[in-house]
Amino acid sequence: MKEFSTLLTETQDNLLIIYINREDKLNALNKTVIAELNEVVDLFIADDSLRGAILTGKGNKAFVAGADISEFKGLSQQEGVALARRGHDVFNKIEQSPKPIIAAVNGFALGGGCELAMACHLRIASENAKFGQPEVKLGLIPGYGGTQRLVQLIGKGKALELLLTADTIDATEANKLGLANQVVQTVELLETSKSILRKIATQAPVAVAKVIECVHAHFTDGIDGFNTEIETFGECVATEDFVEGTTAFLEKRKANFKGK
Repeated sequence: MKEFSTLLTETQDNLLIIYINREDKLNALNKTVIAELNEVVDLFIADDSLRGAILTGKGNKAFVAGADISEFKGLSQQEGVALARRGHDVFNKIEQSPKPIIAAVNGFALGGGCELAMACHLRIASENAKFGQPEVKLGLIPGYGGTQRLVQLIGKGKALELLLTADTIDATEANKLGLANQVVQTVELLETSKSILRKIATQAPVAVAKVIECVHAHFTDGIDGFNTEIETFGECVATEDFVEGTTAFLEKRKANFKGK
């Protein structure tokens, strides 16, 4: 994996760990981080040796404490639209990755940080994690998908409450609402995330990708999620992984999936 200016990466077996490396800025998102996230996700998806990724922040205080507000000053309306669209494009790419990406939320996940975590497939939170969308305090709204994904994850009523009050919630409340999948001790955060990805990596890669595709179809305008499921079920039946999986089941042995 190449070197980045705002990200650190490491690979362990078939997993990629991505650290947002702006600890002195509480890992705040700026244009460079967004651009490098876009690039690293492309590299991750293209690398057949990698089966899953973990996205986290450097240090123990923050996953991502928000956007770098200094970049917002003096924006025109047109520039604001372009900034939001760029964030949407990158976060959509994360969400639509055919391989799972887990947000290991270590500390603050506010504003763009909460939006980034929600774009990932799963969110594992440390016990000190804090989630929130405080943009209305700045005369803004979430610009990277927050008004949409928060509703999907926790429902309209509670999402509106958090978006309108700018309140933050702790990891326990996030877990109760469905925003966080699990809450663990900080020292266990990365290992828990790796354990989940290792379990997913034992499944058929094509089937994993198709599950992600079908779930997202439910939330995509103009797409019938039920029909998507029917079609992708048929596509799975035509794969070598399906033959291997069913054969291994009948032979009472562990399947050896090839992702084909």
